[in-house]
Amino acid sequence: MRQITEIDRDDFRNLLVEISQAHMPFGKFGIKAHPPSGVPLMDLPVEYLAWFKERGFPKGRLGELMAHVYEIKEVGMDSVFDPLREARGGRFRLQPNRPRSFYFE
Repeated sequence: MRQITEIDRDDFRNLLVEISQAHMPFGKFGIKAHPPSGVPLMDLPVEYLAWFKERGFPKGRLGELMAHVYEIKEVGMDSVFDPLREARGGRFRLQPNRPRSFYFE
């Protein structure tokens, strides 16, 4: 059985702001693959976070934030990040833009 802890509304708001400002610094969604700062943690795919859940999140604050994002997404509450995404210009695009014109011979 999962234990649910109470969190103060202001603490939760501060946690969401901290998550929205954090970016993935390494790996498939890190700085090298998505310059200049990597993918925001709130826009990481849940499957990627589940992989870390199975093998262990990174040590330190980054791992804690990734674990929080995973828990939020796992219960289907990804929409809690929508106001933060809107303030930053929308969801981070993981796929490159496709060309809109086609050439047929």
